[in-house]
Amino acid sequence: MEHRGKLELTWVGKYEETTIEPRILIEDPEKSYGDPRSENMLIHGDNLIALQALQQDFAGRIRCIYIDPPFNTGQAFEHYDDNLEMSIWLNLMRDRIKLLHELLSDDGTMFVHIDDAYLPYVTLLIDEVFGRNNRLYLIAFKQGSATGHKAINPGCVTTTNFIVMVAKDKKLWKPNKVYTKRGRDTRYGKYITNVTAPYTEWKIINLTNAYASFTGVDLATARKQVKDNPDLIESFVLEHAESVIRTARPDMNGVGKEIQQMVHQSSASPNEVLYLHREGNPDMYFINGERILFYKDKLKLIDGELVSAEPLTTLWDDILSNNLHNEGGVSFPKGKKPEHLIKRVLEIATQEGDLFLDSFLGSGTSIAVAHKMNRRYIGIEMGQQAYTHCKKRLDSVISGEDLSGITKAVDWHGGGGYHFYELAPSLLVRSDKLPIYQVNPEYTFEMLCEAICKIEGFRYQPEGVFHGHSSEKRFIHITKAFVNAEYVKSVSTALGEDQSLLIFGTAIQSDMILPDNIEVRKIPKDLLAKCSFESEVR
Repeated sequence: MEHRGKLELTWVGKYEETTIEPRILIEDPEKSYGDPRSENMLIHGDNLIALQALQQDFAGRIRCIYIDPPFNTGQAFEHYDDNLEMSIWLNLMRDRIKLLHELLSDDGTMFVHIDDAYLPYVTLLIDEVFGRNNRLYLIAFKQGSATGHKAINPGCVTTTNFIVMVAKDKKLWKPNKVYTKRGRDTRYGKYITNVTAPYTEWKIINLTNAYASFTGVDLATARKQVKDNPDLIESFVLEHAESVIRTARPDMNGVGKEIQQMVHQSSASPNEVLYLHREGNPDMYFINGERILFYKDKLKLIDGELVSAEPLTTLWDDILSNNLHNEGGVSFPKGKKPEHLIKRVLEIATQEGDLFLDSFLGSGTSIAVAHKMNRRYIGIEMGQQAYTHCKKRLDSVISGEDLSGITKAVDWHGGGGYHFYELAPSLLVRSDKLPIYQVNPEYTFEMLCEAICKIEGFRYQPEGVFHGHSSEKRFIHITKAFVNAEYVKSVSTALGEDQSLLIFGTAIQSDMILPDNIEVRKIPKDLLAKCSFESEVR
């Protein structure tokens, strides 16, 4: 296949089409936990097949997706292989990103966590699937410090991972405003002693002088106290934020004429405080040609605490990945992400009740956080850690036993639940005796019906003689009985006017004359073209 005139990443096998069997999901009631009314899902199985299995019910419904795929570092980790040939890795990621794109809502956001080595390739894959114009931000996540054995090596010390942030449709994307806690902004070094008085009477002094006056010590003592213990001035500023100020000259090219005039007027009236009322916008105060900025406007309520804060940037250097060994009560060396990282992702892109998906669960951090933050979620993990880590961690969250991570920050006390699912085996398998496919003997008749409905695009909803429907007028019937003209007639009597029927059977009369609104297909022959059964998917 030729692809000309298009800038894209290419590799061996890129244009080989992958057909994925839309498997059914089978709940394991013994592993499901908590409130049975919950919509939350934990799925054990290959994430490519699982993502395909979710398409029918969840396409266009997922508000936020976060994935932390293997970085393909060439290392053999305890819980997964991270050493694939690059073209294989690219195919695996491309196929999964395409399915994730289909599941994402039109106003949804996807976050892909990756290291510097594979960042360029992942970015180009995302651009191809989502469109370059829908790429939002590249987040630099500081995961460590330049200490230990890493600091001995020559050159630069790697301390960051990256998160590619992309929208399904940037025009519809509406993120939440998020702030991060920061230390005191030392530029705010002045103090209004009588801020409750009319602004024309304000008296402005140095911040240290204000601290000395408030604490009843002389200026020299105040300076020594603040130097020896910076927390003292930090507390003072937070307690008197309405009086702590700085001045800054507005960008004259970026403000309106009204503000420009006020700046000129203020410059012409030294030490006089001027006031500008703005309808629908914050009022402004000026002195000596500069705007007065109040420290109280820098304070935000974060995790129940009023702190100095600034709008979130693309440098996330305040959430470290060290000391995570005991977080969530599970060990996952070199692979666990901090709960506060996922909390930030969800704060940006979701509201309570929104659907969240992670198809590379690992230790289960993301869904544990989603549960604590009252988001609905779907988590997928193919390894044994689905049982040993993800389930264990969720159970602890639901029971209220997990006190780590963001538990205190979000005031989590337990509750809720989830349903645990296994991927059904492939519907069709090769016969041991003949070179043909046959229905998997592990399938019950109900599983067979549900699987065929999903493969053919029908919603499985048994009612009367019908097993599902694709519309109000299109129905499906599945049987192991011999399908002849008489059988077709008996089933078709349930059809209404302008309705049609698809019948699947294992044995079919060959010379039947059928009405235009009825079609008969054979199991397994007429299913083989739909899927790559028994496909080996990593």
